This record gives sequence, C-alpha cells and structure tokens, in this order.
Amino acid sequence: MSFSPLGLPAYLLDTLEKQKFTKAYPIQEMAIPAVLEGKDLLGIAQTGSGKTASYVLPILANLEKVTTRVARHVEVLVLVPTRELAVQVEGVFKLYGKSLPFRFKSLAVYGGASINVQMQALPKVNVLVATPGRLLDLISVNAVQLSAVKTLVLDEADKMLNLGFKDEMDKILTFLPEKRQNLLFSATLSPNVENVRNVLLEDPLVINIAPEEKTVDLINQSAYSVTLAQKGPLLRHLIKAKKMRQVLVFTSSVYQADQVASKLSKNRFSSAAIHGKKSQGARSQALSDFKTGKVRVLVATDLLARGIDIEFLPFVINYELPRSPKDFVHRIGRTGRAENPGEAISFVTEEDRHHFKVIQKKMKKWVDLVDGEETTRLLEG
Repeated sequence: MSFSPLGLPAYLLDTLEKQKFTKAYPIQEMAIPAVLEGKDLLGIAQTGSGKTASYVLPILANLEKVTTRVARHVEVLVLVPTRELAVQVEGVFKLYGKSLPFRFKSLAVYGGASINVQMQALPKVNVLVATPGRLLDLISVNAVQLSAVKTLVLDEADKMLNLGFKDEMDKILTFLPEKRQNLLFSATLSPNVENVRNVLLEDPLVINIAPEEKTVDLINQSAYSVTLAQKGPLLRHLIKAKKMRQVLVFTSSVYQADQVASKLSKNRFSSAAIHGKKSQGARSQALSDFKTGKVRVLVATDLLARGIDIEFLPFVINYELPRSPKDFVHRIGRTGRAENPGEAISFVTEEDRHHFKVIQKKMKKWVDLVDGEETTRLLEG
C-alpha cells in the first residue's frame, strides 16, 4: 500500500516521495491511522520492519494541532534503551521534521555526553528522545518538564525491561500527565512487556508483525567448527577470501570486542570496537566510520546491536554465540534486509555445539556445520 490513503498531510507525503519511500510497511499501514486518531498502541515488530517511521510520521502530523507551547515543556517523549538508538530515532524525527510548516525542534539526550550542552539545547523542544537515566538527571535539575507530554513512546520496550530500566521508567511516569497517548513498541511480547502494557495502555490497538520466513531465507547462513585458537585466523581468512568490504562481528563481552578489533588492526584490517564502555564520542565515530566505509570491520556487543541500522549490510559474523536464540536471530537480522540478500557466519566451538542446536531449533532453520578438519585445511591453505 502507498502512504497516500493513510491520512498523512501533504507535506509529509512530499518528503516521503523525495526520500523515495513509496510503499508503506505492514506496521506503518496499521499504526499510522491509529496514532493520528490518538489511540494507544502496542506494536510487536522486529527491528528493520519500519516501526520508527510508523510513529514518527503521525506524531509529527499531530503536532500541528498543538496551539500553546511552554518553554522547557515537551509535547512528545520517546524513551529508548541506548544512546545509539536515541540518536537514530531523533535523526528520523529531524529528517521528516524539515518539511513541517510550523516550528519544530527535536533533541536526543543520553548519558556519556555533556549534560550542560543538553540543558542549553532543551528550550523550545517539541520531541525529546531520551534514555531513562539521563532524563531523570535533567528532571532533577528542573531542566525539563513533562507535565505537558501528550504522547509517550516506549521504543524497544523488551530491551529496556531486560536491561533493568523498570524502576527508572516508573519514576518517569510519575512526572507525566494522566491523560496522554501511549505507544509501546517491542520486538517480543514478553511477560514484562505484557505487564507494562496492562499498566500503560488503555484499550490499545495491538499490532503483531511476525517475522517473515522470507526475511530469514534472504540470509545465507553457514557455520564453522573451530577451536578457540582458530577463531582469529579464521576470521581474517574469511574477510580476505570473501572480499568483505563491510562486516559486523559480534562478541559476547566488552573485553573480547576490544581484543578482536585490536588483533584485526594489527593485521592491517581497518576495524573498530563498539560497546557500552566506550565514550559516546568514540561510539558515534566508530559507527559513522563503519557506515561510510572508512572502517571495514565493526566489532560489537549485543547491547549495542539495536543501534546499528544499516540497510545494505552484506556480512554478519558471530565470533561468539549469544546466550539467547532471540539474540541470535536479532544479530543475523542486521543483514538480509529490505529484500537484499546477506550472509551470516557463526563460529562454533565443541562447547557451543549443543547451544547451537537449540538456536537452530528455535529459529526453525538448520545450518550446515563445516567440520574442524575442513576449517584447518582452509587455514593452512
């Protein structure tokens, strides 16, 4: 379906056309009219399904109806789990906000950056995208008021709750007006998300966009049986042999991410690590360099995975397997997007084999495992 029948104003339709977005994703078809009408909404959809635009576009359209504005009182609050996602979501607001026929200002606030700079930028902000901790810091010094919030969005709610933000979210809710529109988005409908839904949402429209099998089918998966000592040499061999110009490598710890990136750099592969212990400046620079091709290999932990949104990423490598099968699907889902094929490779040690079988069973897709002897031959050849 095109965007025209969804009820968006002409100025947003013109921007969509200029950006060459002509066809709405399923979640956009269902969510945009509901958000425009002021309904509460629960959207269950994977990253890459178009959910950010499904709330950004109608929220921007609804802002035109706001006639009175007070300094340091925001009208829309979007809560997200990570700095990277905050920057990404605010970037979407900024992109579409350029075409609005009225004054508009958005801002992303998060820890790891100067709070003074963020405080100075807060006046006249309509849409605030925030991580919970930094938002509470700003509230504590009276830098922002939430009593005028008309729409609250919780994006990646499952991840926020898994990362232990519930207490902070509960505090934030006490500063919000009772009467408001609530939009809850999550990749999964976990018990925690269900509990938040019951507290926050009033007679919501529930949209559940199941991951399409064809999305997984676009990803060419393979796996190598390896020893710990073989992982580094095999990674370098595959990057060379497959002529990978852009590859995202996942590790399970900050230490390992730094180690892998350092070893790659020593072997003259342009690489960078991105994880929670890096400064915001370093993380933003690493992601920017990766997107522009200055960095060939980006090594990331799962915590940062949801802030990495690259439409045509060709390769993902699981240097270490994640704990959760859901995280595995999320990792490899960084490639094979927007109907473009991608390749996902996993390294499996002897200790990993049972866990890898569990992952495949949950994924409902079996992956051929290249045996250890063949891996050795590859490395020796």
